[in-house]
Amino acid sequence: MTIELDIDQTSQQERLRNEVRDFADTVVAPAAYEYDTKRELPYEIIAAMGEMGLFGLPFPKKYGGQGRDYVDLCIAIEELSRVDQSIGVTLEAGVGLGAMPVFRNGTEAQKQEWLPMLATGRALAGFGLTEADAGSDAAGTKTTAVLEGGEWVINGTKQFITNSGTKITRLVTVTAVTGTRSNGAPELTAILVPSGTPGFIVGPSYDKVGWHTSDTHPLVFADVRVPEANLLGERGRGFANFIQTLDEGRVAFSALCTGAAQGCLEESIRYAKSRNVFGRPIGSNQHIAFKIARMQARVHAARLATYDAAHKLVAGRPFKLEASLAKMISSEAAMDNARDATQIFGGYGFLNENPVARHYRDSKILEIGEGTTEVQLMVISRELGFAGESAQAQPE
Repeated sequence: MTIELDIDQTSQQERLRNEVRDFADTVVAPAAYEYDTKRELPYEIIAAMGEMGLFGLPFPKKYGGQGRDYVDLCIAIEELSRVDQSIGVTLEAGVGLGAMPVFRNGTEAQKQEWLPMLATGRALAGFGLTEADAGSDAAGTKTTAVLEGGEWVINGTKQFITNSGTKITRLVTVTAVTGTRSNGAPELTAILVPSGTPGFIVGPSYDKVGWHTSDTHPLVFADVRVPEANLLGERGRGFANFIQTLDEGRVAFSALCTGAAQGCLEESIRYAKSRNVFGRPIGSNQHIAFKIARMQARVHAARLATYDAAHKLVAGRPFKLEASLAKMISSEAAMDNARDATQIFGGYGFLNENPVARHYRDSKILEIGEGTTEVQLMVISRELGFAGESAQAQPE
């Protein structure tokens, strides 16, 4: 069951939720185990999501979008992630990390070139931030970009980059050191690198614990040359721009986590009412009923935190604190609910064909991706006025 929230949801958003929920239940869920086993991205499902307009929800219609907002995007991500986190994160990263930096920071020419294909799901883009020694610590970025003869020459490596190696990936945004600031900190800049550019090498996909359907690769840039016009935003504003990207992305990521927690709850309720032991449903045992009650409480808290942050983002109000709170609360809810759901299912919960088993494998990354729980605690403590040794390095 889904508790109705006392948060404004328009009739249009209710229709969207019902539409995506139906699509998730009838199209995504039946294929989830097959593609998880194959470790393949189901392009026909991604194409269908594109036709539904899901990749363009928060973008203006002039760029091929739906002219809606981030709350709508969260609704779609939540409903998809309820049955398959890999599909949910493909949408979340495709919009929040792939297309959104172009929309927020790109020139009009860049928007006209890239957004129509990204907003319709005909193409995907990656966000090349994380490196072996950089991610949470942006000052550790080793990838460099040097301006030579009107071109950026990029050298370095990135890792754990979502949507970077699919057959419809057309673009990766790369953060690189382009100089040194007056305070000695590295000058970080974002640059657009189209797929297929000479020297841009996509490494083999990772052998991951979960998210088997989601596309994730290491990237190598060996004397990659792109036009100076591929600068995304202002030179030296890379740190500020990707912090904005991550803040917004955490709201959408929280919707993914909430959907995962909801999926575990729904499966547990169904099983507890249908599984009979000693002549009665296992849900009639108080310890099972209480476990599920705690699962419901976690989902409710996660959803409230997520949509509070989303509404603040859409309203143009400060939301950094709320985004980190939502990300931490929802990711922990997803992991806790996956563990409890697996326990409720017993041996059946240990079979990969069971949705709760996939949620159990998938959910750990939710406490790591787009800022670990520890990073969220640093952000939250800073927002509360504590800026001691735990403060995250800030080059700008």
